[in-house]
Amino acid sequence: MLAWHDALEEFLLTKQAEGRAVRTLKDYRKHVSAFFREHEDAWPDHHALKRAVVAHFADLRELSATHYNLRREYLKAFFSWCIREEYLPKNPADNIPKRKNDGTPRNLDHDTLKRLLALPRKDTYAGVRDYALMLFQLDTGTRPGEALQLLPDHFNLAALEVIIPSGTAKTRAARTVVVSPQTAKAIRRLLSVRPADWTDDVPVFASASGRRFTVHGWDQRLAKYGERLGVRLTAYMLRHSSAILFLRGGGHVFALQRQLGHTSLVMTKRYVHLADSDLHQQHAVASPVANLLPQRTRARKVK
Repeated sequence: MLAWHDALEEFLLTKQAEGRAVRTLKDYRKHVSAFFREHEDAWPDHHALKRAVVAHFADLRELSATHYNLRREYLKAFFSWCIREEYLPKNPADNIPKRKNDGTPRNLDHDTLKRLLALPRKDTYAGVRDYALMLFQLDTGTRPGEALQLLPDHFNLAALEVIIPSGTAKTRAARTVVVSPQTAKAIRRLLSVRPADWTDDVPVFASASGRRFTVHGWDQRLAKYGERLGVRLTAYMLRHSSAILFLRGGGHVFALQRQLGHTSLVMTKRYVHLADSDLHQQHAVASPVANLLPQRTRARKVK
């Protein structure tokens, strides 16, 4: 019988042939390997694997619904492939239910974002990078995994444009995002402090050692900033905040869809469901009846 790690290599080769993104392949490897590091003896016995899967997801109960469901998806995909290849009779993860997610984007308010942008030190490489990356995510809503792969050649700061290439985009479709002059200035500053020996294949938002900065590493940096602010903070919250602030500022939902890289409006429409206060404010401005029948000032008694 094939060992689990050999089966995983075959599975990854299949996914690579299907055109999956490098990041997706790394995530498959990471999460499937993490499971088998804890439960290696369970392979390939179906009943043992079933018990191991239950124990594994019981240990993950503190994760958010999004991260929990992603790990479930990775394992189920691997086991489903094993069934097709006749390595397993059934999927041991079939009885693990998907966690409910309310789908409400978690964003930061305006004041918190202003305080956040004041935190990075401007006299260190890490601080300059963090500040530029915060602005870039807030300006464009780019996924953190996409932003951290971008190279200098992808930036046309004179035109205030950045290309998200197909090999980097989660959807495998290239797109162009637009940045503000303030963000372009911060990125120029970051590029100016890059060591001279860094080649063009070193990402713009690289670690201080010139390696690719991981999403996990960026989340850790943001978590530390969040502790100073007294709030929970993640890289994806910057994306969510960008989308909601774009709409509040009068941006069009179709433009937002292109900026975020959504393949359909279904995902983008999550951001249209604003807080009640926003709905009241928007209605006061755009009410059809209020515009058709404007209220006249009521005359009062005059002394």
